[in-house]
This record gives sequence, structure tokens and C-alpha cells, in this order.
Amino acid sequence: MKKIHAWLVAILMAAGLGLLAPGPASAAAYCGQVWGSTTESNPAMSTAAVTNVRTGRHYCFDRLVVDLNGPVAGYTVSYVPAVVQDGSGFTIPVNGGARIQATVNAPAYDQNNNPTYSPAAKAELSNVSGYQTFRQVVFAGSFEGYTSIGLGVRARLPFRVLTLDGPGAGSRLVIDVAHFW
Repeated sequence: MKKIHAWLVAILMAAGLGLLAPGPASAAAYCGQVWGSTTESNPAMSTAAVTNVRTGRHYCFDRLVVDLNGPVAGYTVSYVPAVVQDGSGFTIPVNGGARIQATVNAPAYDQNNNPTYSPAAKAELSNVSGYQTFRQVVFAGSFEGYTSIGLGVRARLPFRVLTLDGPGAGSRLVIDVAHFW
């Protein structure tokens, strides 16, 4: 009788362990995002000019916004070994484990070479202390119709690039960098 109970207990335990075993892991993207970390670009040139750079925090990502006073056309956004200054090629130090260089195919000055965007602190365009992903936002310059922003992030994480209309006749280049893969 003891042998039957022992076998019955063993069979029930084996069956129970099979029922309690975890299912296969899913490869769901973080917050439903299916972004990547390769270069995104559009070669078109804009007739608009850069007017502001700002940042924001969201639940799943940190956001960089470049405002223009007309329609945004072209850009190049990519991870780089070092952020370089437009025109001179000098390396600009940027905090973080990885660096993104965002180049808008639009100047930060008007037709008379008057600045449309002239940050007071080129080494800190926006205070990103407390952000989950961003570490530093720097102005890399505006030269021959191109304006570059350096973005230090904590690691090479997925990003996306959007162009949005507004406000008014302006537009925005938006770069979202996820908090996780």
C-alpha cells in the first residue's frame, strides 16, 4: 500500500511540475516599440531654419525635438564614435556610453546670416539630469546649411526619427530614444 501511495505521489508531483513549468519566453519589444539603432536619413534640403532645441521625458523613451520655422525636409541621425563640429571636424566631448549625431539639413541662420538659433550654453542645450536615457545635449554647430546636435545617451539603444508639422507654419524633427531594448 505504501508503494502505491509513493508512486501516486511521484506521478502527481511530476504532473504538477509539468503544469507549473513556465511557458516559452516571448520576444515582445519594449513598450511595443520595434525601433532600431541604424542610421536614418533623408537627403532633401530644407528651406526652413532651426529655431529651437528641446527635450522631454516619456514613459518608454526620452525625446529630442528640433524646431524649424518652416517645413523640415532632410536629416541624418546615427550613432557615431564621436560627435564632430560642423565645418572644423573638431571632436566635441559628450557624456554617456554612446553618442548620436543628429544633423538637420537646415541652417541655424537666415539668408542674411543672422542666427535663428543661438544657444547660450552650447555644451548643454537642455538640462537632462534625471532623464532615464539622455546624458547630455550639445550644439555641434551650423555650417553651409546643415545644423548638428550631439546627443549623449547611457547606451546604444533603439531610436526612431519623426517629422511633424506645426506649430503654425513650422515643423519639428523628433528623435525618440528608448529606455531599453
